[in-house]
Amino acid sequence: MSDIIKSRSELVFLYDIKDANPNGDPLDENKPRMDEETGINIVTDVRLKRTVRDYLMNFKDQEIFVREITDNNGNIQDAKLRAKDFLTGATNLESADFNEQKRIIQSKIVGDCIDIRLFGATIPLDLTIKEKGKSKSVTGSITLTGPVQFRMGRSLHKVEMKHIKGTGAFASKAGATQKTFREEDILPYSLICFYGIINENAAKHTGLTEEDVKLLLDGIWNGTKNLISRSKAGQMPRLLLKVNYNETGYHIGDLDKLITIKDIKKLNQEKIRDISEIELDASELVETLNRNKNEIKSIDIEVDDRVKIDFSSLDNSIKQNIF
Repeated sequence: MSDIIKSRSELVFLYDIKDANPNGDPLDENKPRMDEETGINIVTDVRLKRTVRDYLMNFKDQEIFVREITDNNGNIQDAKLRAKDFLTGATNLESADFNEQKRIIQSKIVGDCIDIRLFGATIPLDLTIKEKGKSKSVTGSITLTGPVQFRMGRSLHKVEMKHIKGTGAFASKAGATQKTFREEDILPYSLICFYGIINENAAKHTGLTEEDVKLLLDGIWNGTKNLISRSKAGQMPRLLLKVNYNETGYHIGDLDKLITIKDIKKLNQEKIRDISEIELDASELVETLNRNKNEIKSIDIEVDDRVKIDFSSLDNSIKQNIF
């Protein structure tokens, strides 16, 4: 196992989606989330974390705490029962009080579950203890602040929403001669930018390691590429930047605000349909990184071949690594 991380990092992640719904709003007929004032597409941090969790569980055989588990009757497990799973195999539970059971659960969850080491969680508890020879239910919670936190993702341009209709494969009811209809809302194109921080102070409490961070980056990039469900097919990772700092407790901040679409005011933003139609402007980002080069240990970067962006003026003293 690699060491717990000791310094802070900032993340910027860009991906795009075509003819699909990046993040439906269940309170608005599952339409793509929008900032109605600006026409910008919004994607929640929960959606990105779900992408990472699913990839690490399905492709990297990692234990994930926040996932759907059903019993033989099809009932979905709640968080309290999920927490109790981590008491399995523990010894002397008959004599363990609430705090001891809580300690066992927290230690095992942090040790086993990479998503808790990354993102933290508030985990409700409902535990059974023995008191004066009788069983008693005691409630409480475990709160772990996640070292890795993302802001809401936002598209770098205004988007257009399309409402489409189609026919299903089955009849609308028994004996009917007509098929069912389906309706959905999609975005012809959206280039979405996420910003995140990896906090070395919170990492001490969840035990986040350098190896965990490598898996996180893999999950962000390849997890996005492997989202091939009907509503998410068409997503492609385009840029992933990780700025690693020398000092603890220091970061520049708002790096996502420093990447824009070149000449965006001259473009008909809602009509953008492909990454090849635009060029990204990273000049302000590069200038900021160069100005803070003494505080930067290294930069890790991955850029998709189809993305037009120029990092050539980045100071040579800043070590650059390709993921």
